[in-house]
Amino acid sequence: MTAIKHALQRDIFTPNDERLLSIVNVCKAGKKKKNCFLCATVTTERPVQVRVVKVKKSDKGDFYKRQMAWELRDLAEVDAKDASKENPEFDLHFEKVYRWVASSTAEKNSFISCIWKLNQRYLRKKVEFVNVSSQLLEESVPSGESQSVAGGDEDALDDYQELNAREEQDIEGMMEVCEYAISNAEAFAEKLSRELQVLDGANIQSIMASEKQVNILMQLLDEALSEVDTIEGKLSSYEEMLQSVKEQMDQISQSNRLIQISNTNNGKLLDEIQFLVNYMDLSKGHIRALQEGDLSSSKGIEACINASEALLQCMNVALRPGHEKLMAVKQQQHLFTELRDTFARRLTNHLNNVFVHQFNHFSHFKMTIPQFYRSSCMSLPGHDQSATLSQHMAELTLPKHNPLHRDLLRYAKLMEWLKNTQREKYEGLSRTYVDYMTRLYEREIKDFFEVAKIKMAGTTKEGKGNKFATLPRKESALKQETESLHGSSGKLTGSTSSLNKLAVQGSSSRRSQSSSLLDMGNMSASDLDVADRTKFDKIFEQVLIELEPLCLAEQDFISKFFKLQQHPTLAQGEVEESDGGVPSRQPPPGEHRHFISSTEKDMVRLMMNKIFQSIEMELNSLIALGDKIDSFHSLYMLVKMSHHVWTAENVDPASYLSTTLGNVLVTVKRNFDKCISGQIRQMEEVKISKKSKVGILPFVTGFEEFAELAETIFRNAERRGDLDKAYVKLIRAVFMNVEKVAIESQKTPRDVVMMENFHHIFSTLSHLKISCLETERREAKHKYTDHLQSYVINSLGQPLEKLNHFFEGVEARVAQGVREDEVSYQLAFNKQELRKVIKEYPGKEVKKGLDNLYKKVDKHMCEEESLLQVVWHSMQDEFIRQYKHFEGLIGRCYPGSGITMEFTIGDMLEYFSSIAQSH
Repeated sequence: MTAIKHALQRDIFTPNDERLLSIVNVCKAGKKKKNCFLCATVTTERPVQVRVVKVKKSDKGDFYKRQMAWELRDLAEVDAKDASKENPEFDLHFEKVYRWVASSTAEKNSFISCIWKLNQRYLRKKVEFVNVSSQLLEESVPSGESQSVAGGDEDALDDYQELNAREEQDIEGMMEVCEYAISNAEAFAEKLSRELQVLDGANIQSIMASEKQVNILMQLLDEALSEVDTIEGKLSSYEEMLQSVKEQMDQISQSNRLIQISNTNNGKLLDEIQFLVNYMDLSKGHIRALQEGDLSSSKGIEACINASEALLQCMNVALRPGHEKLMAVKQQQHLFTELRDTFARRLTNHLNNVFVHQFNHFSHFKMTIPQFYRSSCMSLPGHDQSATLSQHMAELTLPKHNPLHRDLLRYAKLMEWLKNTQREKYEGLSRTYVDYMTRLYEREIKDFFEVAKIKMAGTTKEGKGNKFATLPRKESALKQETESLHGSSGKLTGSTSSLNKLAVQGSSSRRSQSSSLLDMGNMSASDLDVADRTKFDKIFEQVLIELEPLCLAEQDFISKFFKLQQHPTLAQGEVEESDGGVPSRQPPPGEHRHFISSTEKDMVRLMMNKIFQSIEMELNSLIALGDKIDSFHSLYMLVKMSHHVWTAENVDPASYLSTTLGNVLVTVKRNFDKCISGQIRQMEEVKISKKSKVGILPFVTGFEEFAELAETIFRNAERRGDLDKAYVKLIRAVFMNVEKVAIESQKTPRDVVMMENFHHIFSTLSHLKISCLETERREAKHKYTDHLQSYVINSLGQPLEKLNHFFEGVEARVAQGVREDEVSYQLAFNKQELRKVIKEYPGKEVKKGLDNLYKKVDKHMCEEESLLQVVWHSMQDEFIRQYKHFEGLIGRCYPGSGITMEFTIGDMLEYFSSIAQSH
């Protein structure tokens, strides 16, 4: 092993300036044995680097090569597997675990011992040794601590040392002087030994010669020791003096520490007192305002607001631990509680009185309708002096409560304080306000709707009285209605005489007749004309215009006055901080705050529902009256209500107004659907006279009038889809019932009924250009064209009957296979038979037959649609077509015979023209 060690040192480590300290022959555990060497090396240059190098013998020659190297500082653990038994296996934990099997246990122990020494010297015990015998480690370090570690390591590391260059030169010089240095090494060594002895003797003589100097040195050392003793004595005395000074300084330091603690405690006490004085002291002015402040004047209200905020700030201050045990703090808290309760009672009583006063004030000047006519115009003192009750009634307006709101909003901050401190009193005040305002609004709204109903009923009665003077609906009437629908919605004015007729409402409510599609054909016979419907539309619009600002203003006031537009009140005590940076606390549960189960938006909605609980009922009643007066009023109401719902939802989708109008809109839509269903039902129940011709059916003209009216009303409306659906239902019902009447008709042919009515429907749809009925328009045109052609063919029939039968026989022979030019050889269809038949139809007879046909068609057609000439022209075309057909057969089947008809096409045109002109 020594030879291998020297060979590795020479061949591998010396060229790299490294020294080999230990070597072990190993192979990998669990694999086929491939021997290699693990070497522990250090570098010769500083700083020293310690490595573990794996060396392997080359397969191709008898030399070694360096395969892998690890820095010793990367070694985490050395595991010897078993400390009590001899085991050649061991593990080295670098970046991964390397398992080795040494050739012998002695080599393994020697290598681990060397690694342990290097770890102690260079790595400061960084590597951990596991399962290594303590005896092995003790043998590596002989007795003696630092010296043994350092010296032992040095001996072990220096057992082999190379000569440096100077030493080599000296040895070479000595060997050159001595001729037998190489040939006789023993003689050379003996010579060197003698010379060394001579040098040692010279050294001893030199030491003996310097005895005098040694004595002098010893004397000096004795003197130095005496001086040291003197200095030590002085130092001892100084130390005793300093010891007394130290004790005094310790006493002074202790006193200073006690003084510092006292000052610190005094400062903290001053901070606590300052905190309590700053945050729990209420000025006398604030106390006076809370106890005696004037809640009627603006200046007094402002003082009370400031005092209440200061009180709330003092009550909500976050006390530090232990403050609540102080008697002064308890007294202040008791004072604050009394002030809070006293002021809450004063504020509650005052606001209750304000509510009662305002209610009585409005109620005093609120009169019933009969009283209104007997009294003069009276203004509201203290409020809007220009708005009188007579103006409200005559102009159909609702009283404004802006003065009341302005007066109460001065207390909004105090209501917020009451909400945060006395929840029960706050809720009691809100209930009181709702009760008073519910009664006030209920009375005002009831009277307002009474006037609206009287105006509606008065309008209906006036329209009924003038029904014989009304003219049929014309283009100008539609234009007038359009302007009224899309013009300004100014306030309505009514005459006193119309309002005095209270009995009109009862009489009009008993009327069962409503406008339908059947009676709209003749507007002069209708109870309501365009002007009446326009007036109704204005009244209904005015009602909605008056209700909207009333509801929005009241909801806005409730949100501001009762502070319900903010986030819900906190349910648990959470530390908050006010605007001034004063620490505040949430009052403890059960003191003066309660958990709110619903959101504040729900509270606003509930209050609004309570205050205006009569609005929805009155609106539904007004809608029912309008629908009873005229079912077509539902069209106006649907458009107006949809617009107002859309407007309200854009402002606030969750507002009371939006919700209420939405509910009423459902009722209006239901009435609109009933109106459409009623028109369809009346179509199905229509009866026609058996003695007179049908003409244009009343529900067909009624649909035209309905469509014109609806297009005018629904122009730019938000709910156009509802009208389109109604159109489809109505037109389908019209189609179905036209066919039904045509089948049941006895006086007028079915084709005439279908042709005339579908022509009228087609004209109406083409004029109105309703996009959703484009399919029905094309269908109406198709039905009109088909039935026109059918009527022409059926009515014209076979005007040249015998000639027609003759040529039908000719066509039958041709169909059986007879050639056209051989038909004349048939006995029944020869030229003599053809001439005989043609002579029976001279021009005079043809004209006579056509004249009778014109009279027959004239009896069937109605004057309203003016289709007689259209039908007559179609018959002319059909007759000419038959004439040309006969001439073509004569030319093909009787070529060269010279046979022609007794009349020409020009004669026929003259016959048709003269007959049409004569009638």
